[in-house]
Amino acid sequence: MKKKAKPARKKKTASSSNDGALREHLVYLLKGGGAHVHFMDAVEGFPEAKRGAFIAGLPHTGWQLLEHSRIAQWDILEFSRNPKHVSPGFPEGYWPKTPGPPDEAAWATSREAFERDLGEMISLVKNPKTDLYARIPHGQGETILREALLLADHNAYHLGQLVDLRRALGEWPTP
Repeated sequence: MKKKAKPARKKKTASSSNDGALREHLVYLLKGGGAHVHFMDAVEGFPEAKRGAFIAGLPHTGWQLLEHSRIAQWDILEFSRNPKHVSPGFPEGYWPKTPGPPDEAAWATSREAFERDLGEMISLVKNPKTDLYARIPHGQGETILREALLLADHNAYHLGQLVDLRRALGEWPTP
């Protein structure tokens, strides 16, 4: 009786180690690591009565920033994984129609969708089968790496706006 040969162990190459490190760094960035406040921490505890409030000198309300971030993140995620995805019209399709959410449920739904879609992008980045460098076939030269960086950058930008808004409203926790 012949013994089956054991499959050869794959050697860790510098390339595969670098790939793993890059994925870890991207996930850290997407989650709001480093110098960033986590996006959901900026949304958590946002007073319901002030979610549609404008502040002089600031262009958006809390609802507009949350919903815009959710829509843009969803669009980036879907573009990254779905060849049939059609992006909303720009810019009108990326912003809510009203300054405030219609009700508490809309705010909660937007928060949950933001968290879910962020988790989906993180899963896409973490998946070793995802080639971060390959051109997205239905794109114009974009890669998953580019889309993940775009998403992290976009979220960080609007996170800063949310924090400024909360400070101006007197609703930002102090350390």
